[in-house]
Amino acid sequence: MGRVPPLQGWTTTAVNLPDHADNPIHTDAGARAHGFGAALVAGVTVYAYMSHVPATAWGLDWLARGGSHVRFRAPVVDGDTVDCVIVDDGVPAVEARVGGECRARCDVFERAPDLPRRDGEPLRPERFAFDDRWIDYGLRAGDDCPLYAEHGIAHPALWLSTANRFFHRQLVTGPWIHVRSIVAHHGLAPIGSTIEAEATVVERFDSRAGRRAIADVVIRADGELVATLEHEAIIELG
Repeated sequence: MGRVPPLQGWTTTAVNLPDHADNPIHTDAGARAHGFGAALVAGVTVYAYMSHVPATAWGLDWLARGGSHVRFRAPVVDGDTVDCVIVDDGVPAVEARVGGECRARCDVFERAPDLPRRDGEPLRPERFAFDDRWIDYGLRAGDDCPLYAEHGIAHPALWLSTANRFFHRQLVTGPWIHVRSIVAHHGLAPIGSTIEAEATVVERFDSRAGRRAIADVVIRADGELVATLEHEAIIELG
């Protein structure tokens, strides 16, 4: 990449997009039923805010060959002011803070982390058309990075959303919470491409918050590898 431009923090206002209402935890009623004060903004959306930072600084190179490790620590709700703050504890990271409290942390990598394929429980493949909503997803959520519309490519939040499809359609029956993802970028997905994804559940375990699952996910656009993930969620709330 040559000399790497520095990461710059920024601030936005959280938006609870209707795209995620199929998970009751992103509705007021569903969130309150599990002890939260209001609907949780989707992790996909919070990640969109944090990904604004490396995408703006490092551009298409990061979107095509970079990566991240995002961990969600506490809820973000509609209308929260989200400050994306740069920290460096040996690895550059973006923290999504609300009122000074870290709600999520995203380590960012100039080059994709190595995510080897593991054996486990294969899930049914997912296949869908990449359409305009994944160019303007970030803009609707509050991420004004212009790269996606300028180049006609997918927002990196699409990779988390694709992994979520496996959990929502095949692993859960009620409200659930995405807690962590490691994301490796391998290419760009142009508008009009067909997204094909495979997933394998590599671990299931109990935690204080509920039953969890971890899946390895491989995503291709028109047959070309574009992303791999390790994706973790609470699939049965305690």
